[in-house]
Amino acid sequence: MEKIVLAYSGGLDTSVIIPWLKENYKNAEVIAVCGDVGQGDETSEVYEKALKSGASKCYIVDLKEEFVENYVWKLIKSSAKYEGKYLLGTSVARPLISKALVEVAEKEGAKYICHGATGKGNDQVRFELAIKALNPDIKIIAPWRVWDIKSREDAIDYAKKHNIEIGVTKKRPYSMDRNVLHLSHEGGDLENPANEPIKDLCLISQTPENAAETPEYVEIEFEKGVAVAINGKKMKALELLEYANNIAAKHGIGILDMVENRLVGMKSRGVYETPGGTLLMEAHTCLESLTLDRDTLSFKSHVAIKYSELLYDGLWFTPLKEALDEFIDSTQKTCTGIVKMKLYKGNCISVGMTSPYSLYSEDLATFGEDDIYNQADAEGFINLFGLPLKVNSMMKKKNGIK
Repeated sequence: MEKIVLAYSGGLDTSVIIPWLKENYKNAEVIAVCGDVGQGDETSEVYEKALKSGASKCYIVDLKEEFVENYVWKLIKSSAKYEGKYLLGTSVARPLISKALVEVAEKEGAKYICHGATGKGNDQVRFELAIKALNPDIKIIAPWRVWDIKSREDAIDYAKKHNIEIGVTKKRPYSMDRNVLHLSHEGGDLENPANEPIKDLCLISQTPENAAETPEYVEIEFEKGVAVAINGKKMKALELLEYANNIAAKHGIGILDMVENRLVGMKSRGVYETPGGTLLMEAHTCLESLTLDRDTLSFKSHVAIKYSELLYDGLWFTPLKEALDEFIDSTQKTCTGIVKMKLYKGNCISVGMTSPYSLYSEDLATFGEDDIYNQADAEGFINLFGLPLKVNSMMKKKNGIK
């Protein structure tokens, strides 16, 4: 009997995959694996649901602490946002889930891993590249690329036909991905970029108009680029991110509606809720402005773009990503300090920061009188800095070039 390890969430797509695999791969044993990266209540019924749907076993692997410590914190240290906006909440979780799938497959002696990503999406690439990097001998099954189900409506009908309970309806047909960092919404009426999201779309965050009427001030402490305390309270990684989520969500922080360029070549529209991650990344970026010199900060901004593309494209387990991690970590040696943030109606604003490694000198920057900076020195600097411009202008004048 062949064993197939299925990346299982309990959602619509993976729920219908179990009976489909049993129908199309005769005598196959389907082993469901749910990587718990902070889906919340979604995992409470996953075990029984998987078995009722036809799985022989169901592993629920607690990945939350590892996810925050080894994946989310790296993301925040990198300052990576895909296309300058998206905090990569789905992208950064897929390598860890893939790692768990491979570990279960090796334990069970399974030759196949199956996922529920569509043939139009990015996740198929992320899952499969990670699996290839970790165990090239495992074969992939991707039902959405081969079966007769052509839409989420078809999948809903298939589920009803096979008596599979689902939380998706044709009235609210959104494809959602949730973890402790974010919640994404795609599909349905969002497929038309002209449509404003429905009022009750967000399930984590308050909308800015319904957010708290009073501003809240939050102090976030970092050590070597990693958040370690909020308002003076030291916390472990998972607890701190969850705490940041609760604070930021009530102020409408981190709601993003964007049209992005998928790896497979098309544009897609999604609404993302990333409250705590947005708060922490904004605070971290502010602290770097105090502790990094101009050239390093500038170069790191270019690295962030490449890092975001690697994560989005599923290239986590690659030599380049590992090399960039080394560079990023080297920039974080002095990224220690406290940042005070003001949260109000969707706005997340830095209002003060301190660091023992601050490169800011009030004595140098002051508009008042000082004894350190000789302003007359600027003339010689400008003459040398502008020398190439002067030479170029002289050449043009000599040759009559305007």
